Amino acid sequence: MQAQGVSLCLLGVMLFLCSAHARGLRRCLISMDMRRIEESFQGIKNAIQAKDTFQNVTILSTSETLHSIKPLDVCCVTKNLLAFYVDRVFKDHQELSPQILRKISSIANSFLYMQKTLQRCQEQRLCHCRQEATNATRIIHDNYDQLEVRSAAIKSLGELDVLLAWIDKNHQGTSAA
Repeated sequence: MQAQGVSLCLLGVMLFLCSAHARGLRRCLISMDMRRIEESFQGIKNAIQAKDTFQNVTILSTSETLHSIKPLDVCCVTKNLLAFYVDRVFKDHQELSPQILRKISSIANSFLYMQKTLQRCQEQRLCHCRQEATNATRIIHDNYDQLEVRSAAIKSLGELDVLLAWIDKNHQGTSAA
């Protein structure tokens, strides 16, 4: 009888710790209107993808890169990918069309906002970067570095729908309306 009481107590403690951990992770999720970002991308998608001369090459679309990210690594990978787009892709892309440039700037500003949110979580030690997350990010950087800078930027911009869908899937229920 006493063994059952100890087991129930341990089970209760485990459930409490799991729920506290889940609440901690939830605080690191992005509160952003992803539909607005997706609409901005849809407005430029065809124009950007028409400039892509390497149709058979991918930077983000490899199944083992994004689709194999474990839930524990989502925060870190998201933060790293947002930084990758802000620090490299948006800066490397040279756009002549003011309409496309406005939409890219809007997306970049949204990425900066999300990046700052996840940076605060990391500072509070709620967004851990394990080796698997670092490796996934490194693969994407290596894919980018294999192309000439302008081509890589166009390719990455053309694959924004892949990143946005992944963020939306992994941060469901956190989008603000």
